Amino acid sequence: MLLVVDVGNTQTHLGTFRDGSLHEHWRFATVRESTADELGAALRALLGLRGVTFDLLDASIVSSTVPELAPEWAAMAERYLGHRMPVVGPGLRTGMPIRIDNPREVGADRLVNSVAAHDRFGGPCVVVDFGTGLNIDIVSRAGEYIGGMIAPGIEISMDALTARGAKLLRVELEAPRALIGKSTVEAIRSGVVYGYAGMVDGILRRLRAELGEDTATIATGGLAGYIVPHCELVDETDELLTLQGLRLIWERNQPG
Repeated sequence: MLLVVDVGNTQTHLGTFRDGSLHEHWRFATVRESTADELGAALRALLGLRGVTFDLLDASIVSSTVPELAPEWAAMAERYLGHRMPVVGPGLRTGMPIRIDNPREVGADRLVNSVAAHDRFGGPCVVVDFGTGLNIDIVSRAGEYIGGMIAPGIEISMDALTARGAKLLRVELEAPRALIGKSTVEAIRSGVVYGYAGMVDGILRRLRAELGEDTATIATGGLAGYIVPHCELVDETDELLTLQGLRLIWERNQPG
């Protein structure tokens, strides 16, 4: 059984694959100060909820946007799983050329998502990741990672709005009841949801004009479900996209 771990700034998403198919997946809060031992304890508890034990895990891989946690996950695997856990980054084969000014700058999660999207659609394709930040990543017709866009994430924007607005309360993100808000809470929800949907569609229109109208777009990330229903140009949503990308990269690094 293969364990895949996606360490994000806010949440860590992990899953197990058996014979290329996703068996189960879990999410828990990312704690930047976690040690290898603490990660091992948390992992054992989560796996145990679905009857998975450490002895069933014969391989693993991790990508991390939190630099200090990648070596802790690798140390956890060596100590408790008894094998080496590859870390997505320089030196690991992805099967995707990186055509940006400094290839080492691209975030592991962005590259993993791009690999998964290209495997599904071919090129050109676009990934929109609604996470701590809003990441938009582009794969060319030739299957190359050619860059993207990064904007403040939805929750970051809402936190900034309420922190700087003396009369604005913290609002839970929900689908707006109407385009025109009839209260402050509804006005904020409408502005955030339709604002982000409009931004995404606007960028996608420009990308399709540059890359071709056959450019496919897939959305992922924990907040995609709030925005994508109000977008016009997103073809699919897959919250498990990163896990699938990790599986693909692990497979591409196996002998033979």
